[in-house]
Amino acid sequence: MTRLLTAVVAVLLVATGCTGTGSDGATVRLAQFPWSAAKVTNAIIEQVVAAHPELGVNKIKKIQVGPATAWAGAQRGDVDALTEVAMPNQSKLAKKAADRIQMVRPTYAGAEQGWFVPSYALEPGQPLAGLKSVTQLNDYAAALGNRLVDSDPSFLTTEYNAKRLQGYHLNLEQVTSSEAAQIAELRRANERHQPILVYLYRPHYIFQEMKLTKLDEPNPPQDDCYTTGTGACAMPPYSAWTADGKELGRTLPRFDALLHNFQLPVADVEEMLKRVDVDKDDVETVARDYLAAHPDRVQEWVGQK
Repeated sequence: MTRLLTAVVAVLLVATGCTGTGSDGATVRLAQFPWSAAKVTNAIIEQVVAAHPELGVNKIKKIQVGPATAWAGAQRGDVDALTEVAMPNQSKLAKKAADRIQMVRPTYAGAEQGWFVPSYALEPGQPLAGLKSVTQLNDYAAALGNRLVDSDPSFLTTEYNAKRLQGYHLNLEQVTSSEAAQIAELRRANERHQPILVYLYRPHYIFQEMKLTKLDEPNPPQDDCYTTGTGACAMPPYSAWTADGKELGRTLPRFDALLHNFQLPVADVEEMLKRVDVDKDDVETVARDYLAAHPDRVQEWVGQK
């Protein structure tokens, strides 16, 4: 993630509300972050808009962009909407655009992130039996190959994890590569029934494949823990928010109401991510199937229930 990269869902509209309007409605420019949860969410919103012309939006124009560029575009008026606003990760970016943009609500909230181990390795007689907390990791370092298998070195969370290793005084090497390489190593360990320590976040499709246990933390999340603090604290729960332009309620009130109503359960997101990232199903098909399976949820979003 970040997703937690620098970043995970949010839709935002600038004060102008849309790129243009015609007799059939407005065109909304929707920023699309480069991870699958954003693609799935955008596809869902796009299909809901297409099926409900009463929302006032004729077309969703998706723009491939990263978080920093997306928020800068929103400030300039070049982007009408974003999805997967990862909070608190993108809070500083959102603050800079606060004169134009307001946070609406989390699409999903309280998603875990932290250090995980395969649940089988914690069973009696297994190499990690008795391990519960990150503070015990030095006692299990040999069984774990003296490593924390982390994700992409460009992720913001990679910086957090480096500070956490120091703060907890852990004798573990932080191994980074790509998220794909990280997941491949986790799968190999799972196939061989071996112990491994990984950084993970939710929603993530891997939780649909295997059972993983998050290690306990002695200290709750704290402001500035990874800047001026020691780093010895839990990582904050991850939320994906929607946000919109402060004029949206006036220019596109029905679409604005959709954003205020839009929510997805984390488990549903992970199931869709598995189809996209593992089964290689088309994103549009996955979104279409989800909407067909949850008509009551769509009615709630568009205010028909």
